[in-house]
Formats: sequence, structure tokens, C-alpha cells
Amino acid sequence: MTLRWGQLARSVTARFVIVAFLVQLTVTGGILLFVQQSSERALAAEQKTLVTELRDDLVSAWHAGGDAGLRRIIDVRLEQAHASPPVILLATAKQDPIRGNLGDWPTVIPAETDWQAIELYRTGSDRPELMGVSSTTLPNGELLLAGHVISSSVRLARVNEEAITAALVIGVIFALLSALLIGRVLSNQIQGVVTTAREVGEGRLGRRVPTDGSGDAFDALGESVNAMLDRIEALVSQLRMMTDGLAHDLRSPVTRIKVSLERAIIETEDDTALAALERVSGEAETLLGMLSTALLISRAEAGIGRDRFVDTDIAALLEDLAEVYGPLAEDRGFEIAVEAEPGLHAPLHRELVGQALGNLIENATKYAEGGHHIVVRAAREGGGIALSVADDGPGIPEERRAEAMSRFGRLDPARHETGSGLGLSLVEAVARLHQGSFALEDAGPGLRAVMRF
Repeated sequence: MTLRWGQLARSVTARFVIVAFLVQLTVTGGILLFVQQSSERALAAEQKTLVTELRDDLVSAWHAGGDAGLRRIIDVRLEQAHASPPVILLATAKQDPIRGNLGDWPTVIPAETDWQAIELYRTGSDRPELMGVSSTTLPNGELLLAGHVISSSVRLARVNEEAITAALVIGVIFALLSALLIGRVLSNQIQGVVTTAREVGEGRLGRRVPTDGSGDAFDALGESVNAMLDRIEALVSQLRMMTDGLAHDLRSPVTRIKVSLERAIIETEDDTALAALERVSGEAETLLGMLSTALLISRAEAGIGRDRFVDTDIAALLEDLAEVYGPLAEDRGFEIAVEAEPGLHAPLHRELVGQALGNLIENATKYAEGGHHIVVRAAREGGGIALSVADDGPGIPEERRAEAMSRFGRLDPARHETGSGLGLSLVEAVARLHQGSFALEDAGPGLRAVMRF
């Protein structure tokens, strides 16, 4: 899990999705916050305006008709139906009620105030109500309190707040979904390039990045990559033709030399010359094998041979190899054992895989000094198949395994065993031809050579 989170943290796509999500969330949240605050300010302003107008009307009524006129307008206002019922109280200078729908002057309300929200009981009501009120002192010393019940406005504000909260949650969800969608679109665009690069790396040089002719940045990238791949394919084709031609051209004279040497060996009667001719013939045979192996490697690395994949009974293949290489192993003091899961089948280039495993068996008989057992194994591993050859010899130190796998690499060129240093390179090329990998591992004791695909 730590590795996965680390990969996400380094992912450009993941960072882009996060940035897009945060930008959309900021914009959405800012708009909704502005709407909420604006509606709250508008509602509060409307409440204050209603209360101020009511207070001013009552004061004007007193100026126009005195106490009698004020009391008449109070009665009229209290009888009128209104969405937010009025709250009126006319009281003496000592706060004794004279007229209105409040039983007492609220002790927390001063004689002069522009606006205050407070919970009070109206006359005849058994529960408190939230009210917005304003108070003033009339010229004759009497106190006047005017206001409106704002409980419904508060409920409206609460509903508005809940609606905005719900809108914010929905906005967050849509922001996340849209950011993920944008990231998905970008990933799909880039995936075309990645898939093409992977297939070209596997040897399918004719693959190209799909383009739509839109002329956008991704289309331009695809066209640039395709132009590069065209050039690479042309160069690889030329190199392949040159390599194949060179290998073929060299094999012919080497073959003729070997034939001439064999004739000379048959015809000569000089023991010294015969020994020299046999040494030269052996070197020619080694050179011919190197050319053949190099040709196989170049073809495998170029992806040639995939059309010859056939469904292969792997257990039967390993048994055939053990039968073929058994006598050679016995002559060198080894016993070959086969361990294969029954019913294991896979599409393989049977000849190349057989030659690769044969190289590994031969290497074990040559270099596993002091060992006596070679195990050829096939098993399912991680959704794929692992083919391995293990011995009980001294093995190869981990720090030198890369050197052993290098082309023409030999850990001890002075050893008496002949070899070209191409055997493991061929095994690695065959593994890549099957879209797999090759590795040297510790067999405890000994060395295990594993092809996985």
C-alpha cells in the first residue's frame, strides 16, 4: 500500500486530477458561499426594513393623531394578517404596558435601539417566538416597541443553508467525477503512445500511434512519434538485412573451409599436421556455431518467429529434452530430472524454446563443477509460466550474473570448456520473443536459470 500511494504521489495524471478537482471545488464552493452570504444579507436587510417601516409609521401616527391616533393604528396593524406577524407594544415611561400584543416590556430591550433579535411571548401564545424589534421613546416620554416575528425567515434561512450545503456536496461529487473523467481522457490519449512504444519494444516495428487529424498537442505528439518510428523501422530493417546478409555470407566460406579441413584430415598422414588440422576444424565449427547463434538472436530480437507459435505440451517438451541431453549429461557425471505440472500448455516457438533450454542444460553440464543433478522444471507462476534449469554446482555470484548474461560474456575465458558466450543471450532473446524475461537465480546450492512468460 505504501508503494502504491508513493506511485500515485509521483503520478503526473494523479496530480493533474487533484489540481482539477481542487480548482473546481474552489470555484463551486466560492459561488455557493457567495450565494449563501448574499441571501442572508438580503433577508436580514428585508427584516430590518420591515421593522423600521413599522416603527416609523407608528411614530408618524402619533405625530398625526396623538395617543388616540397611535392606538388606532396599533389596533389596525395587529388585526392585519401578515406573513411575519407584527409585534407592537406601547408602554409608559416606567415600562408599564398600554397597548399591544406583548404582556410586558422586555427588560433586555433599551428605550432606544435600531434592531435586536430576541425570543418573546406574544399575548395568547404558549411558546416563545424569535422576533426582530426596534424601540424608540416618543416625545411625551412613552416607550414604543415595534417589530415582526421572524421565525419563518429563520426557517427559510436554515432551509437555504441546507440547500446550499446539499448543493456543495453534489458539487464536490461532480467536481471529483469531472476531474477523474478528464484524467481518464488524458490517460487514454497517452496510453496510445505507451501501448505503441511497448509493442515496438517487443519487436512489432510496424505499430504506430493512432492519430485523429485534429492537430492538437496529442495529435502532434503522435505524428512526431510515428515519424521517429518510421525512421527506426527503416534503420532496423537495413541493419537486419546487413546482419542477415553478413551471417549468411560468412557461413558459406566457413562451411567451405570446414569441408576442406575434413578432406585434408582424411588425406593427411602426418600426425602433427593432423592434430593441427583437427584444432583448426574445431575452431571453424565453433565459428560456424557462433554465426548460427548470432543469426538466431538477431531474428528473435527482431520479433521474427511469432507466426510459428503453436500450442505446446510443456511437460512433453521437457521430457524430450531430457531424453536428448540425457546421454551427454551422464557422460559428464550428471543426472537429469524433469518436474512439470501436468496439463501445462502454452503457445510457444517450440524449436527456439527447446534450443534455449538445451543451451541451459549444456551450460549446467559444462560449468556446474562438483555437481551431479540437473532439474528441468515447468510451473505456473504469477499468472504465467516459469521454465527453469537448476544445478547443484558452485553457482554464479550475484554481482557477476549480469556479466554472464552479456553478449559474448564469459566469466573465465581461460577455462578449458569451449563456448561462444552467446548461449545466455539467445535464451534472453527467446524469452523476449515470448514477451517474457530471463534471469539467473540462486538455487541453494547451485544456479537456477529461469525463463518467465
